[in-house]
Amino acid sequence: MNIDMVNQDVISRDNNLKYKQKHEIKSKEKEVYLYVKRALDIIISLIGLILLSPVFIIISLAIKLESKGPVFFGHTRIGKNGKTIKIYKFRSMVQNAEDLIKNFTPEQMKEYKENYKLTNDPRITKVGNFLRKTSLDELPQLVNIIKGDLSIIGPRPVVAEELKKYEENIDKFLSVTPGLTGYWAANGRSNTSYEERMKMELYYIDNMSFMMDIKVFFKTIVSVLKKDGAL
Repeated sequence: MNIDMVNQDVISRDNNLKYKQKHEIKSKEKEVYLYVKRALDIIISLIGLILLSPVFIIISLAIKLESKGPVFFGHTRIGKNGKTIKIYKFRSMVQNAEDLIKNFTPEQMKEYKENYKLTNDPRITKVGNFLRKTSLDELPQLVNIIKGDLSIIGPRPVVAEELKKYEENIDKFLSVTPGLTGYWAANGRSNTSYEERMKMELYYIDNMSFMMDIKVFFKTIVSVLKKDGAL
């Protein structure tokens, strides 16, 4: 009886040691992953800003020529660990877009409250419509990536009201740096319900890896070119 108890104790200690070693290995792998990911974020974003500077100039002129208002628009979102961040975009709506929400029809208001956007938003300008369909309105977020507010790949940042929908998964959602694009953005975007979007974002968080990021990156390029789920 005593021998059996000793053997069980040895097995238990051995299992605990293996678990601890496995956990330490995973922690180190994650640390390396996050470090390399951040380095690539900065390098790729800096290169992108330099190479795309002519595109920035052309888009800025087009926005200014079509409608009054600033070229860029800053939208308040919730970032990692609940930090409030300002996400930059090329302005794609008329200058008084927020004031026009009260003019929505009951059907539009219902859709807006459920999905936090409209399929056919009357506030979007002609230039803005093109920018959204091609995702070019997101280009200024390269600055957000350099600042550390965003990563290239990660769950898309949400507004405070949207965050409530994640309920018991809020802490998990806020545990990672949000991204310029992500698993949901590359797999459907506006063609999915908000519930499906949340499942996709949480799936990415549970399966973050270099291979996952590479797949999302190239899937995003394909989706943008095909205009899959474009706003």
